[in-house]
Amino acid sequence: GVSHVLTLVLQELSLLCKKDINGVGMLYDLLRSRWLQALLKIYECLQLYLGKRPVPVTLQARALTREVIELLREAPPSGEVKELRRLLRAPHLKAALLSAHDTVAQKDFEPTLPPLPDNIPENEEAMRIVCLVKNNQPLGATIKRHEITGDITVARVIHGGLADRSGLLYAGDKLVEVNGVPVEGLEPEQVINIL
Repeated sequence: GVSHVLTLVLQELSLLCKKDINGVGMLYDLLRSRWLQALLKIYECLQLYLGKRPVPVTLQARALTREVIELLREAPPSGEVKELRRLLRAPHLKAALLSAHDTVAQKDFEPTLPPLPDNIPENEEAMRIVCLVKNNQPLGATIKRHEITGDITVARVIHGGLADRSGLLYAGDKLVEVNGVPVEGLEPEQVINIL
């Protein structure tokens, strides 16, 4: 899929990087970035889901059951026909199972995102809310104060740590709040104590 193509492109770019052609190093770094890799994995999962998602055979199982019961009235009487009619008339099948089937079959379970507001300025920054559940293990990221803005940012994400495995934190991310506590004006050491 897409990941395989990206791997082949990266192999080609690594050869060009050694030749130091303008812009190739930046492109190579971009294509190797963890966020792009994660985005491509999500894309492939969504494509797989769209290709395999189950589709109900009918949206109206209750109506189909009534039709079958009518047809069974005309069928020659046998033990199997009587048993099937009894099963199809059972209240738990009619009221619960078939009703639930029809309700689920008619719903659209596709993910929906809320529409973006029309009045967002072009230079507006995006904000993500990240939730990491930490046990006794360390977060696996270091933080620092940005020299120019004074913001607390993620300095480094340690490979294999909780932050790295989650794929939710990246070097350069600005911390606004930690565990409900605003970090503006705090020293990195104070933020570490909150973490």
